[in-house]
Amino acid sequence: MPFFPTLRHAATVMLSPEKPIGTAPSTWSSLRSIILSSWFNVLLVFIPISWAINFALPDQYTLIFILTFLAIIPLAKLLAYATDELSIRVGQTLAGLLNATLGNAVELIVSIIALVKCELTIVQSSLVGSILSNLLLVLGMCFFAGGMRFSEQGFGQSAVQLNSSLLTISVIAVLLPGAFHMALQGQASYSELSTDYDILKTSHGVAIILLFIYGSYLVFQLFSHKALYDDNNPDIQQSRGYEGQNPWLRLRPRRRNGRPVQSSDPTGDGQASGPADGTDSELGPLPTDAESEIEPYMSVGVCLGLLVVVTVLVAVTAEFLVDSINGLTASGAINKEFVGVILLPIVGNAAEHVTAVTVSVKDKLTLSLGVAVGSSIQIALFVIPFIVTLAWIMGKKLTLLFDPLESVVLFLSVITVNYVVQDGKSNWLEGMVLMCLYLILAVTFWYYPGTDGIFTC
Repeated sequence: MPFFPTLRHAATVMLSPEKPIGTAPSTWSSLRSIILSSWFNVLLVFIPISWAINFALPDQYTLIFILTFLAIIPLAKLLAYATDELSIRVGQTLAGLLNATLGNAVELIVSIIALVKCELTIVQSSLVGSILSNLLLVLGMCFFAGGMRFSEQGFGQSAVQLNSSLLTISVIAVLLPGAFHMALQGQASYSELSTDYDILKTSHGVAIILLFIYGSYLVFQLFSHKALYDDNNPDIQQSRGYEGQNPWLRLRPRRRNGRPVQSSDPTGDGQASGPADGTDSELGPLPTDAESEIEPYMSVGVCLGLLVVVTVLVAVTAEFLVDSINGLTASGAINKEFVGVILLPIVGNAAEHVTAVTVSVKDKLTLSLGVAVGSSIQIALFVIPFIVTLAWIMGKKLTLLFDPLESVVLFLSVITVNYVVQDGKSNWLEGMVLMCLYLILAVTFWYYPGTDGIFTC
């Protein structure tokens, strides 16, 4: 049973979407595959520990936050694993819809719990932070990791430019309520109560429109123009290897006898020459056209049961996590803005980060972009307006009027990513630039105290 089967399934579905599904394994084999699915499962031990500390030492907010933080990471990975297993059985179109629905389930659960507890600042900052994390950190790591093997990697320029346009639209929706508020503040007839009410109603209307745009995007991606998002699309530019010896190979460790460790790219031309038996040291057997069927790792019953159990565990653990934030930030050692924008997105995106970076090294940059940019679009066009609409139903005054610095940073980040991807190819330096920009934002939000929102529950 190879480790990281989720990645192998993702590549299999992309390469051979029409192949039949093999016989479902037994319950024991399914449970064994769950245990061996990822090294992240080692962190599952923090679930009972964090729960016990929460009940035994409820005043230890910092300890509770750290333990619950570590506990949610493997749960996010298992949720992604179950989603991927279910996806291979429903066809490529429904698989895309299923991944779009459950891809950011952890962020959605955390946001809903924070909304119920009237932590509006945490809701807004964590959602903005998820977009920034995917666009800058994940995408930057993908470009950098792929650039260590390829001089340039190509991807579908048309699809990426369309995604950039959708992100720009969502950023405009976030910026407009702030501009609305600023434009009326200087007028003599300014009424704070009336303006706040108008911003709240504006946010409700814009949220509904964004949900409609997201629905149209799903139809476009999964039905009318799904070929644009395929790895075999002729619009994708070919990746190029380094001329001569790959300079990054010199940084690899050496054996005791002084000879370099063998590389999967010994010629340095960017074309990997894997083992003769058609296997990969990280992924196990690679999917090929010779395979007659896709091998499932779990039965449908176990897969659905895993989804339910993990969702419940995430909900309970996330509640403890949100409860500890106020106590954690009360000391002044760390602020809510940094927790929401930087720390919380790591919880929900850690598993996606690993998958996206690993497939970028395998020259599956289209899949990496689908994880990074696709997740950002889902948060911007679905999760944010959905949470605003849900708050409207619950009677909570959550709007699209975000913190001014968060709004500006989000706008500048989207503009930067648009410039980086506009040529349809990437290299390691572009990845380094995106990662360094994310570090700049992390330093900024570490010292940024935040502003009090105009709305409270």
